[in-house]
Amino acid sequence: MTTKEKILREALNLFSEKGYNAVFVGDIAEAVGIKAPSLYKHYKSKQDIFNAILEEMKKEYDEQALSLNMNGNNAETDANIFSEVSEDNLVQMGIGLFQYFLHNEYAGKFRKMLTIEQFRDEDLSLLYQKQYVDNPLSYQSAMFSLLSAKGFLSQENTDIMALHFYAPIYMLLTVCDRQPERENEILQLIEQHIRQFNKLYCREE
Repeated sequence: MTTKEKILREALNLFSEKGYNAVFVGDIAEAVGIKAPSLYKHYKSKQDIFNAILEEMKKEYDEQALSLNMNGNNAETDANIFSEVSEDNLVQMGIGLFQYFLHNEYAGKFRKMLTIEQFRDEDLSLLYQKQYVDNPLSYQSAMFSLLSAKGFLSQENTDIMALHFYAPIYMLLTVCDRQPERENEILQLIEQHIRQFNKLYCREE
């Protein structure tokens, strides 16, 4: 692991434990085992480190989505993909993404940091809202609209449809964050949720 990678990893560890605003560049340098001036050779500021963490998260998410044969960002691309997959494959993809967000170190610790900071920092509160509410719902509503137009989903309010699909999954993710020993139970609920959603909205095979 390079020094740049260690800086990101240790910074995220500290952010997830103490919150972003309680951590200083000197704390990160100490955790890495270097002096603060050496850290500045790699990153200009704590904000620069934060931005690099965001970029790394996006890179790892894109790689995970690709491994599941989906885009994960483009609703039109994924609507075309999902229109041709079986219910069993849909379940596998859903569980694959759930486990990624649960077990990926960057995703999990970043979620913990924003959960802490959402009540203390207005900018991070807005980022939490964007990252875990607005963006997922917007993406899924757009995708469901396309699938509905193609005849694969019933003609319903797709904003509500997105809520029906996403809200339980995110809630169960937070349950696993607090009680990791419940993962197997939660995965069974995720499968049942996806299959029932599929049934309720008349997805055609």
